[in-house]
Amino acid sequence: MFVLQTLWVTASHSEPPAGSAFNEEVSKQAGIYQSRGEDRPEGYVIDRSLLSYTVFLSSAFNRSLANLGPNDRWLDIGAGEGRAVLDYCTSKYDAMLQGSERHGKKAKAIAISIEDRRTSHWHQTASKLESQQLQYFVGKRLREYSLEELGQFQVITDVLGGFSYTQYLSLFMEKALGFLELNGSFYTVLQDVHSENGANRPFYPDASFLTEIANADGSEVTICSWLKSISCVEVTCELKGESSPPIEMYRIRKVCNNVTVPGLVPLRFEAGTPPQRRFQVTPRTPASLSRTGTAR
Repeated sequence: MFVLQTLWVTASHSEPPAGSAFNEEVSKQAGIYQSRGEDRPEGYVIDRSLLSYTVFLSSAFNRSLANLGPNDRWLDIGAGEGRAVLDYCTSKYDAMLQGSERHGKKAKAIAISIEDRRTSHWHQTASKLESQQLQYFVGKRLREYSLEELGQFQVITDVLGGFSYTQYLSLFMEKALGFLELNGSFYTVLQDVHSENGANRPFYPDASFLTEIANADGSEVTICSWLKSISCVEVTCELKGESSPPIEMYRIRKVCNNVTVPGLVPLRFEAGTPPQRRFQVTPRTPASLSRTGTAR
């Protein structure tokens, strides 16, 4: 089952729906994020490996990672224990994905998590690497980081992290794309959504898709269509129908810098792993991503 790695709960251009029910769901979700030990819900994944990334992400991810050099940077959002970036920075990556063909130094890898999930293995590995080769940022939401703090990246990944859990999808995308270099790629995934071709049904009987978007008139918009409406990006959507539940994988490549993200208002949020969410497209003029570093 695909479930949460860790991620954030707040931040938006628009206020969430008013009412105690919405706030109660937000509180429940926060409890999931903070859980530890035996209190952590079954399936709350915090140790996803790099090999699993190659299964859950777009087929282009392997090549993008292999093409990174020592002057490049990779950001992993919602990284949990940071196992994927640890695998990349060690010989595990060479053995699993590159074999004897891998030569030269690797890119710098940065993991982000709300909670500090690092293990002794992380600290031991990081201590043996060159300075800045492997970093772990903790304690702040993606929206709270500036370009000065994080910089920009050639590859950004999010495997069932913030993209699957945030209440504020448009702001999350603005921030993520703002941290992406020109011609860089953001790889992410959603579970149980209306696919690009619109032929699938919700996985769970008598239930909605886990993430839904509606126009102002109530008509449905697929996630893939909404992503493709973002300016200055090239989007590829791949449905992995054999997964249970099915997942849709996205590669979002930044092709110019004048990026604008169509705004979304959160209509529904029900706590879960992942939560059930519904958004509505707003007529607002999106903020340019040139201001991403100071957005709140």
